[in-house]
Amino acid sequence: MSVASVGEAMRNGLAAPLVVLAMLAMVMVPLSPLLLDGLFTINIAMSLVVLLAVVYVKRPLEFSVFPSVLLLVTLLRLALNVASTRVVLLHGHQGPAAAGHVIESFGQFVIGGSFAVGIVVFAILTIINFVVVTKGSGRISEVSARFILDALPGKQMAIDADLNAGLLSREDAKARREEVRAEADFYGSMDGASKFVRGDAIAGLLILAINVVGGILIGVLQHEMDFAEAGKTYVLLAIGDGLVAQLPALLVSTAVAMLVTRATREQEMGPAVSKQVFGSPRALTVAASLLGLVGVVPGMPNIPFLLLAAVLGYAAWRLHQRGAQVQDEKEEEATVAAAAQPELSWDELRPVEPLSLEVGYRLIALVDKTQGGELLARLKGVRRKLTQDLGFLIPAVHVRDNLELAPGQYRLLVHGVPVASGELHPDRDLALDPGRVFGPLDGIPGKDPAFGLDAVWIQRSQRAHAESLGYTVVDAATVVATHLSHLVRERAAEMLGHDEVQQLLATLGRSAPRLVEDLTPKLLPLSVVVRVLQSLLAERVPVRQLRQIVEALLEHGASTQDPALLTAAVRTALGRFIVQELNGLGAELPVYTLAPALERVLQDSVSGQGAALEPGLAERLHQNLSECVTRQEGRGEPAVLLVPGGIRAAIARLVRHSVPALTVLAYGEVPEDKRLRLVGAIG
Repeated sequence: MSVASVGEAMRNGLAAPLVVLAMLAMVMVPLSPLLLDGLFTINIAMSLVVLLAVVYVKRPLEFSVFPSVLLLVTLLRLALNVASTRVVLLHGHQGPAAAGHVIESFGQFVIGGSFAVGIVVFAILTIINFVVVTKGSGRISEVSARFILDALPGKQMAIDADLNAGLLSREDAKARREEVRAEADFYGSMDGASKFVRGDAIAGLLILAINVVGGILIGVLQHEMDFAEAGKTYVLLAIGDGLVAQLPALLVSTAVAMLVTRATREQEMGPAVSKQVFGSPRALTVAASLLGLVGVVPGMPNIPFLLLAAVLGYAAWRLHQRGAQVQDEKEEEATVAAAAQPELSWDELRPVEPLSLEVGYRLIALVDKTQGGELLARLKGVRRKLTQDLGFLIPAVHVRDNLELAPGQYRLLVHGVPVASGELHPDRDLALDPGRVFGPLDGIPGKDPAFGLDAVWIQRSQRAHAESLGYTVVDAATVVATHLSHLVRERAAEMLGHDEVQQLLATLGRSAPRLVEDLTPKLLPLSVVVRVLQSLLAERVPVRQLRQIVEALLEHGASTQDPALLTAAVRTALGRFIVQELNGLGAELPVYTLAPALERVLQDSVSGQGAALEPGLAERLHQNLSECVTRQEGRGEPAVLLVPGGIRAAIARLVRHSVPALTVLAYGEVPEDKRLRLVGAIG
């Protein structure tokens, strides 16, 4: 078969079936010693390639086809064992070269032609392969597969939480879910594939025994050889055959062990070992000192110990010099930067940032990209998600350190005013209790800063265990990003100013210029439009439907410029959108209403020239509404209060902060074709 035909077969997906059929044919068809030598060489080369591929792979999932490769390599080795056994038993009486030069070389050169040495070497290799490498890698594969599968629901919940918090886009969440499923499939396959290696080691022992016993019997009974001569000939051939198979088996077993012991972080094995094992000058200095002490002890091999101590000492000195040089460069850069600072000017008076984050000194690593900090990327994802959901561009988050804060504390500010804070442990993960977990966790008790859920700060090594118990585990950067997302949704009205509204209208003007021209400044001042949009955001109504909002303002702006009346008109125009945001595609909208007596009291209060509710009545109303929200949350349904349009705004202001999960709708805001289901009446 030519190279072109082989390449064409590989492109058409025929390579794997042809290789499997060829290996099965080797079991049935006798092979010449020359062909057997070539196949043994290919087997050793393939094992080396697999081992090196594992060494240079960055993540185990990048070698996801490894279980299938392991099966093919094992089948090739077993097929060669069967083929070489046939040749040894048929032609072994002709001498050591009858089974090919590879087997002869391993029988003569590697073990010195002594079958006793060969048996010992083969036994040692088998013990190393079977007892140490194979057994250890099999146990690791089993434990890894169990923990990965147990943690699968928790990882899915964490992805959903990041998606809802705006930390991930839909494409990123889909890719993360695919990666989680691929990881579970990979480690499950590795758990089964490790049994191939174990079975291959057992098969090697059995094939050696069969070759020795069968060869001696065939030599003595069929070829009339002396027992000693038959034993020497066939034992050497069997040992050579066993070693030829055992060497690639050990290489592949080592590859399996290296792959299953790798961490999931993206890094090659060589640089990781060099940095983590030989990257500490203190460890090398102590090791060099101990070796030097051993080297000066009388009677010890002084020269080797002293040479190695000198090498380690030189390596430690070089690492120390390199670290000092890097530190000097950083200090020099800082000095140059300080010297290059300009004189004070009016530019130093910078405007107050709309949205800012202050962190303690222990949290600086979270925002420093050179130290692997992911917080800035998370905040960018939150801004993108909130911009899409709320309908206007969320301002950039200005991050700075504040030495007045506690080391692990952070603070969120809106227009320079602190509005929220939290405490983090940057070297730990936060395990959130979603309400249904199967056991406690060891760690530092805490609270989720955004929603106040019970949580525990755990070591990162406990993450898989916590997820298997039903906890939702997030890192410190995700905690801050989620808190920021929750804060911006609550205070979106404060983020929207005149400049943002002008940009929104300019964007709409590119597609509908006449609408914007007729609205402002002809019909309504820009300040009135800003007040209307801020009122919508304050009641958690996004301004994505800007065209409908402008059309409603054009329709009612000629009769009034009162922002409250215009907001009510816009809400009525957006009724279908508001209900859709609340209930999705649900066939029915569950609602509460006010009892007639309470409704009359509230209407009289609203129309009474600023008269307020009696404090006891307001307290009882808050209590009843909170109980309704709790019942609806238990049913997994939205909590909606349906009231007359004249009192909707007043009730919404009354419960906005005390019962934030309650949505107050006017009768006119519900679409005519929406079916309502009365849950109860508030008395």
